[in-house]
Amino acid sequence: MTDFNTTDFINPSTFILLGIPGLEMVHVWISIPFCVMYAIAILGNFTILFIVKMETSLHGPMYYFLCMLAVTDLVLSTSILPKMLSIFWFNSREIDFSACLTQMYFVHCFTVMESGIFVAMALDRYVAICHPLRYSTILTSPIVAKIGLTVVLRGGIVVLPFPFLVRRWTYCRTNIIPHTHCEHMPVVKLACSDVRISSYYGLFVLFCVMVLDVIFITISYIQILRAIFRLPTMDARLKTFGTCISHLCAILAFYTPGLFSSLTYRFAENIALRFFVLISIVYILVPPMLNPIIYGVRTKEIRGRLLQLVTDKRT
Repeated sequence: MTDFNTTDFINPSTFILLGIPGLEMVHVWISIPFCVMYAIAILGNFTILFIVKMETSLHGPMYYFLCMLAVTDLVLSTSILPKMLSIFWFNSREIDFSACLTQMYFVHCFTVMESGIFVAMALDRYVAICHPLRYSTILTSPIVAKIGLTVVLRGGIVVLPFPFLVRRWTYCRTNIIPHTHCEHMPVVKLACSDVRISSYYGLFVLFCVMVLDVIFITISYIQILRAIFRLPTMDARLKTFGTCISHLCAILAFYTPGLFSSLTYRFAENIALRFFVLISIVYILVPPMLNPIIYGVRTKEIRGRLLQLVTDKRT
């Protein structure tokens, strides 16, 4: 069994995930809401994928991006929950070094992908509202496919240096990670090498990817609001803005805890470690749970198709 205490080893073959520091005695109870979130995320996102696949009228750019979001949410939540539950339920805290790097890659890769998908969805709303007559000619199927491929490649390539940089550092302090899963900065902080390259590159990804995505989304919605305010009646303005509500809610649910978690972990002091861990879990599990609810409730076509399926089964 791997020693849970600080040791004088170099480059351990396994790490120890503590879970939520200071809350070990209530891990089982804490796991209940996380299991509920995951169950809702699985059911909701598979429902979105099923409805879009079965309903040919939904085979358009907006719903293709929504399907990409659903797949990303499924992978992102699944990348951390099984191991987290094994810690909470069975006290199985060891994780192989390579498995830790793989989990780290998946978490950050699909987080960047999700951010890119929100940019694509903002572009979709911008074209639909600001250039409605040219919507079908601008966002053609080949263009949507290229946007989707760009989002996937960007996420995979930008995050690729994370595990390679982490693998090259020397670990001689401890193999204990005070977290429920492997993330970039918690692992890097265990190294006794000069890890400024990893730290700087992490900040580069944060500001040059996530922050730029937020700026692009903001610019898109400024243009959307300008177009909305040019509409002649209040009823038309509210109806048009209503098509953006679900996207705005999903954006807030994703970026607010994400940016807060990334910045406070690097720069904040005198904040309990368990707070950072809880925010990190919320950041990964809550958006996948909320996105299908938000789009299912706010999108008339999906809501109508879902109600039709439910009523057909009852009859």
